[in-house]
Amino acid sequence: MSKQLDKISKFLSYILRHQPEAIGITLDSDGWVNIDRLIMQANQHNESLTRELIEQVVKTSDKKRFTISDDGLKIRAAQGHSTEQVKISHVEQIPPEFLYHGTATRFIDSIKNQGLIAGSRHYVHLSNDEKTAKKVGERHGKPVVLKVKALQMSQQGFKFYLADNGVWLTNAVPNTFLIFD
Repeated sequence: MSKQLDKISKFLSYILRHQPEAIGITLDSDGWVNIDRLIMQANQHNESLTRELIEQVVKTSDKKRFTISDDGLKIRAAQGHSTEQVKISHVEQIPPEFLYHGTATRFIDSIKNQGLIAGSRHYVHLSNDEKTAKKVGERHGKPVVLKVKALQMSQQGFKFYLADNGVWLTNAVPNTFLIFD
């Protein structure tokens, strides 16, 4: 991804996940906003944005952070919201036996005590594979990958959801369902 597209991706993440009001937009409860409105408001706040740039960011993002609606009129962040405007109603799914969570070594003691909590986000984010989880952990420091007994959690009543971009979501992961290697 080029430097310009990376900058736009970060801007879209900030607006569509955390601070839509920063440019005067409101997301609906499923996180959608009209693309034309987003462009207009971004440009009024000195962020040069076009439909073509948005589509290029969506198409080239390896993390698949954004989804454009089937009719092509709206966009949303696939997951990772901290704004209270958004309450995406994900469909509950049965997870695989194990999922993975990437974090940094400095958080391990806290995680051993309280498990994984969503913090400012709506959900704990989990990956299908260790490689992806390691990349996530690297963003926060020296990476550690935790193995989550997801299927066992599900069988005990914990709910799991699969976001548009393939990230698994759950409200929390008690430490008894974590494998620390």
